[in-house]
Amino acid sequence: MRIAVGAFVFAAAVGLSAQAPSPVTAIRAGRLLDPDAGRILTNQIILIEGTKIREVGPNVAIPAGAQIIDLSRMTVMPGLVDAHNHLALTYKPEPESNIYYYTYVQESTALRAIQAVSNGIQMLSSGFTIVRDMGNNGNYADTALRQGIEQGWVPGPTIINSGIIIGGMGGQFSPTPEMAKDHNIVYPEYLDADTPDEIVKAIRQNILFGAKVIKICVDCKPYGYTADEIRLVIREAAKSGMKVEGHVQTVNGARNAIDAGIWSIAHSTGLNEEMHTLMAQKGIFRAGTDTPDTLAGHPVSPQAYQYNVASLKDAYAKKVPLTFSTDADYYVVGKTRGEVCMEFLKTWKDAGIPNVDILRAMTIGGYKVSQTESTRGPIKAGYFADLIAVPGNPLDEVDALKNVQFVMKDGQVFKKDGVMTPSAFFHGGPVNGWRIR
Repeated sequence: MRIAVGAFVFAAAVGLSAQAPSPVTAIRAGRLLDPDAGRILTNQIILIEGTKIREVGPNVAIPAGAQIIDLSRMTVMPGLVDAHNHLALTYKPEPESNIYYYTYVQESTALRAIQAVSNGIQMLSSGFTIVRDMGNNGNYADTALRQGIEQGWVPGPTIINSGIIIGGMGGQFSPTPEMAKDHNIVYPEYLDADTPDEIVKAIRQNILFGAKVIKICVDCKPYGYTADEIRLVIREAAKSGMKVEGHVQTVNGARNAIDAGIWSIAHSTGLNEEMHTLMAQKGIFRAGTDTPDTLAGHPVSPQAYQYNVASLKDAYAKKVPLTFSTDADYYVVGKTRGEVCMEFLKTWKDAGIPNVDILRAMTIGGYKVSQTESTRGPIKAGYFADLIAVPGNPLDEVDALKNVQFVMKDGQVFKKDGVMTPSAFFHGGPVNGWRIR
């Protein structure tokens, strides 16, 4: 990942005047990928005014004075989505021996928020313009990241964040009895919610502190949530227009989540052929986090990898709604967070999924699961101008996505010719209004 160091300067009041006309940019796209239709259009003009796309087509007139960006030798396409990541978490060989519990003990929320900014920049550089950040962010570092990006203080993907994961006592941890003197023995990584009142209060706390999606531990402990308890979560979240994702580890947990009508299921360990059939019938999204066997320092056994491949292949065959979801919350030497996520393409390829459907999972499926499909994602008039460009044609070779050379977010150029130049994203702010929680 290359970066123009001199570009890290604060832009002086860019776009702050209400009277200033919105800048107009014209992109010449040699090839324009429409992942929904699975086709390439040639010699297209994308006209962008301010933060949004104004017009797209082969004969679009370019206004006088418009900035012209020549991508005539590239494939332009919508930005990508990682539907399950943890940007404020990076557990490492040093110093915590890849043990997440020690990361939680050693690193403050403030430090993890700074790390989240860095990981967000790394994701955007690899072409991910939307990330669902699904918990494990300390004390709402994910909300801080989302607000910072929306304010214009730092560049990064659009963040759809869950706040603190809600679950039965203990969450995914195994704390000692000495920790039980505290109100919540695993706070702030998890919110203990064992009764209906506690469940409602936990959901409302997350919404109050800036969550945009609710995440629960369905079966992290033997006393996991029943289908009726998950229905309660869904009803309460729906009052604020939010969907629910469930962390699922067992077939019984998956059955309860599917029976309740959950929005999306994270991970694939509890998803067998029967569960995939039921998910397809109900239109429940699969955020499978199917880890490849190529990540140095994070080995996956041959048996586990073959399970990942077979599970993804079965879900595709049964027409389960698929998202590209990585759970890539760890450090791999020599790779950025975005580059680690791109390694997950191997699992999809080994599962025999056609390139066009991999691209659909990384775009259309991601927009739908994050509920952005009506405003952000597709390259259409009226939508926010989020787009990327790569050499080659990803329909022919999906690994072309590993070489993102151009990134635009909200109409601003973040990366060009393979180099990040994000100065326009930095402001003294706030530029979009303070009360945006």
